[in-house]
Amino acid sequence: MAFPLHPETPEQGQSLEELFAGRNIDLDAVRMRLKMAADEVSLPLTVRNMTYNSRKATELGKWAEAQGKGEAFHDALFRAYFADALNIADISVLKQICAKLGLDPLEAETVMGKRLYKNAVDEDWAYALKVGIRAVPTFLINGRMVEGAQSYDILKRLVNRQLL
Repeated sequence: MAFPLHPETPEQGQSLEELFAGRNIDLDAVRMRLKMAADEVSLPLTVRNMTYNSRKATELGKWAEAQGKGEAFHDALFRAYFADALNIADISVLKQICAKLGLDPLEAETVMGKRLYKNAVDEDWAYALKVGIRAVPTFLINGRMVEGAQSYDILKRLVNRQLL
């Protein structure tokens, strides 16, 4: 489900220093923790200095899901953003991702231009706000929520509590 993480970010991007200005966040420490966590599970992660608006990518992800390529698209988008530090608001970047996955880049451009999945993303965002989601990832099962990257054991407990 789509979630609006920093939707105010301009398409050309914003430095992480600007994004977190005045919040008393040690970006180097955060980057180090993220890198260690990524390394533990063999996820590619590079040091990023910029963040980008993800709205177009989110809408395109809904389209990719409808084409049966949602998982591959989201994985490629993750890699583009977190491993390659690419601007995922850039239409050419998104079209390249689609082409690599066998999705028609011209159709992708039409989907973005006509905002064909805008309502689907808006509905996800409204639901996320309604139930109090504030972070990614968030795991929500039958009204119980766990925020942030969690260990397998914590997620297993969340699922098991719902089965009892």
